Amino acid sequence: MKTAIVTDSNSGIFRSDAEQLGVYVIPMPIVIDGTIRFENEDITPREFYQAMENDREISTSQPAPGSITAVWNQVLSSADELVYIPMSSGLSGSYEAALYLADGYDGKVKVADNHRISVTQYQSVLRAAHLAEEGRGAEEICAILEHEARESSVYLTVDTLKYFRRSGRVTPAAAALGDFLNIKPVLFTRGDTFDVVGNFHGHLKAETCLIDSIRRDRNTLFPGVPNEELYIAAADSFSQENDSLRWRKKMADAFPEYDLFWAPLSLNITCHTGPNAFGSGVFRKP
Repeated sequence: MKTAIVTDSNSGIFRSDAEQLGVYVIPMPIVIDGTIRFENEDITPREFYQAMENDREISTSQPAPGSITAVWNQVLSSADELVYIPMSSGLSGSYEAALYLADGYDGKVKVADNHRISVTQYQSVLRAAHLAEEGRGAEEICAILEHEARESSVYLTVDTLKYFRRSGRVTPAAAALGDFLNIKPVLFTRGDTFDVVGNFHGHLKAETCLIDSIRRDRNTLFPGVPNEELYIAAADSFSQENDSLRWRKKMADAFPEYDLFWAPLSLNITCHTGPNAFGSGVFRKP
């Protein structure tokens, strides 16, 4: 029995990468001035960042049911069943919507909610693909992913509070004061909600917090697990490639005994964080 793996672009996997990885991707929609665009399909990151800098009206949306089922139908024309891995149900309604659609597929579509987003969701897709190559079925793959759901952590900081203000997560006054004082909040998630770890003056202190937090979580989440079985992750939405390379190097230098896993923050996520956000994570290798 052939089991296929499908995800959405919140994972940081795009169609340009999917074929090489042996998986399928549903691009997430972004609404710019009332027009729907699709991530890495008809808008590039550079165009997206420019739209943000020009203060255009930008919001996110779930994929239309028809766009999800179109991909599923295509996949099932050559596979017996599939596992769909959307972003965490704690951060989006995508999981519940997919679960509803899957009811019409007579058990051929299983939807996994393993509480992941960005680089950790990427890892889940690789894990699922590896399990499928071993001959595991969709139901078993879902069970494994959901059992391992909490075995990861992600930390994130943003360059400006302006986009949190737009989404209602902070008041306009607090956002303006935070930006004036160069305050960088560090946020933490295991997939359900983002909690504030602390607020730091400037990027360097925020970076130190990100690195120290991952060091602590590596020991508390994975005691006894050899370093070679873990990934240390870096992710970002830097508009300049040099800034992204600098952050990756800093993470690699901080954790020289680990393999570094990097993926871009999806544009859908960047709608809420703004450009020049960056984060770190730790999780098992697939």
